[in-house]
Amino acid sequence: MRYTATLAAAAITILCLTACQRASTGAAATVGAGSAAVESQTPTTGGSDWPRFLGPRGDGISPEKGINKNWAAKPPKALWKVDLGDDGYAGPSVANGKVFIIDHSGSKDIVRALDLKTGAEVWKYAYEDASSSNYGFARSTPTVAGGKVYTISRLGNVNCLDEATGKLIWSRNVCNDFGTERPGWDLAGSPVIDGDRVLLAIGGKNAAIVGLHKETGETLFQGGGDTVTGYATPVIATINGVKQYVTFAAKGAMGVDAASGARLWFAPWETSYDVNAATPIVIGNAVFLTSNYGVGCGVFDIGPNGTTQRWKARHITSHFNTPVLWQGMIYGIGDPGFLSCVDPKTGDLKWRQSGFEKGGLMLVDGVLIALDGRTGACVMVKAAPDSYQELGRFTPLGGQSWTAPIVAQGRLIVRNKQAIACFDLK
Repeated sequence: MRYTATLAAAAITILCLTACQRASTGAAATVGAGSAAVESQTPTTGGSDWPRFLGPRGDGISPEKGINKNWAAKPPKALWKVDLGDDGYAGPSVANGKVFIIDHSGSKDIVRALDLKTGAEVWKYAYEDASSSNYGFARSTPTVAGGKVYTISRLGNVNCLDEATGKLIWSRNVCNDFGTERPGWDLAGSPVIDGDRVLLAIGGKNAAIVGLHKETGETLFQGGGDTVTGYATPVIATINGVKQYVTFAAKGAMGVDAASGARLWFAPWETSYDVNAATPIVIGNAVFLTSNYGVGCGVFDIGPNGTTQRWKARHITSHFNTPVLWQGMIYGIGDPGFLSCVDPKTGDLKWRQSGFEKGGLMLVDGVLIALDGRTGACVMVKAAPDSYQELGRFTPLGGQSWTAPIVAQGRLIVRNKQAIACFDLK
């Protein structure tokens, strides 16, 4: 395996069409101040970070409480806005007073660290990647852990950066190293940390899941067999008493033994163009899957002898954004633009509401915050199965907004194709 390690002082939905290209690693880290539209006067205290894709627990839920729910009388106040150049959908993360996101300029991806309070640029790190846009460039969300930032590009360039300075610690191209056949829209899943492992669902030669050492980048783990990956982020789960990594590959979902790398089970799930992008939701000894192209959603029970499909319906057809499981119900957005509530035990549709084309959602303090992917409207909805209950709405940026919103430290952070912006939720 080829990788580079540079040990340094002081101490990563969204889809694009492209042919396989070779990525070269070139780098530059710049620490400095940037500009922001509005300066925040609110201290960054009393809340929870969002250090990875789908939040601190990987479930799309923020543990924060006490947000402002009266948007009619007090709409969320704009704190700052920063322009982006990638024209795409890469997601933000938040940790230790900074917002991290992958931007792009020319032929280089740019990992940017912004001050959470002001939006000012703290540092940036640029490296050679794709030179042509196809639904933008990077699709993934940086992962922050242990003073380091982990990113992966659509071409498989994985970087470990110092969180404080943006200095490169190690990098490698996993597509080259594992014989990855990138799917039609390239790599989109985000890194997940499990102990010393940085988990990546990349596909390749026995590489449904790979685990790189978080300090050096060397290979610690690989398994799941030969496969072409989908576009989802891996999930750490214990099913039937066995710790495993669940991933959504091009032809279905699978569980990979975290100790041996053996494939434990497989749930077939095929779509047009092999677009399996929404992250699987593990519910006990079962898994919820959803995808678009008329396929829908369903639950598979996972037993010692394989999987059994419990039900399948078209209640949620997520193109790429992952639904949320809350108090026994699944809330998700699917084409042609419905926000729906589904009982995963039975497959019963509780309610659905139009007006959310290809948008994403998250949950905080008992409410859903969802984006209409077409107009950019941000809508607060009570997370309850009895009926759709809209609590408020505003339009933070407008325009196509396919990336799911996040909440961290009392702030709502959203992006569209041109900018990222921060709003006060208290």
